[in-house]
Amino acid sequence: MGTGQWHEDVLGAPFERLELPLGEDREGPVVATLVRRRRSPNDLLLHARGPLHGVDVLYVHGWSDYFFQVELAEHLERLGARFHALDLRKYGRSLRPHQTPGFVDDLAVYDEDIGAALDAIAAEHHGGPRRRLVPMGHSTGGLTLSLWAARHPELVDGLVLNSPWLEFQASALGRAIVAPVIKLGARRNPLAPMPAVDPGFYTRTVSVTGDGSWTYDQRWRPERGFPLHPGWLAAVFTGQERVEHGLGLTVPTLVMLSDKSMLQPRWDDGMAHADVALNVDVVAHRALSLGDEVTVRRLHGALHDVVLSAPDVREQVWDVLGRWATTLPR
Repeated sequence: MGTGQWHEDVLGAPFERLELPLGEDREGPVVATLVRRRRSPNDLLLHARGPLHGVDVLYVHGWSDYFFQVELAEHLERLGARFHALDLRKYGRSLRPHQTPGFVDDLAVYDEDIGAALDAIAAEHHGGPRRRLVPMGHSTGGLTLSLWAARHPELVDGLVLNSPWLEFQASALGRAIVAPVIKLGARRNPLAPMPAVDPGFYTRTVSVTGDGSWTYDQRWRPERGFPLHPGWLAAVFTGQERVEHGLGLTVPTLVMLSDKSMLQPRWDDGMAHADVALNVDVVAHRALSLGDEVTVRRLHGALHDVVLSAPDVREQVWDVLGRWATTLPR
């Protein structure tokens, strides 16, 4: 895998994409898509002394999402990293008409997507010395990468989590009450339709069509998210249960979160400076179950995706990343 051709990406130059074939599942052929920023010799010289020099960063998006955070890629490469982003199967660039958007019934399925991406990244380095790997995940992608890192500790040198969905909004107790019902439904009919729960407030805080600043493809990041199915939600709950029991990560782990949540049924202008998707206090507490060396950084006024927040908050994010990068073992 990873031996295909790189093509210019939908983001335009200097971004390129590589399709990663992953065989077939019950819905037919499956692919993931790797995205990179093509670098010039000048880039290599400019950033050779950054704290992330010699580090590969692999970014994984959240639910109903895909990679379009160009500024994040630029800042991580400025710190010296080689940045790649992965659109998982059935998301974004990898979504095909015959597929149920975002659907898997086990988060460990993504080991195949991540493995194919890492093979492609390794191929770029032409057999040079082992480089350090720092995966970075947002929301459900943060949960997925935390579980993946626990299964593959020998591959990981650090972990960055951007508002990771490590725990149910109503806490572990709420999950314990809801999960058995969802899992029973998942066994009976994993693809059963579920009530839509997204009021569109998160899109309003992010999209230039609402109160936000960002332009993206709304087919790949719909206003009210993809339809939910019990098979997928059961997989998330199983992952959250594993985190609750402790993942035992030993690498430096950075968790960035907003300082407040606003989870309510009516729009409030304060939502433009809060997380409207997760209970950040519950997630901050659950982050302590990840491992030995966890830094939890609360960002005043941040959105659910902290790198899509207002410019002053994003400056804090870049500063936090830069300082945390200096703590990674060389």
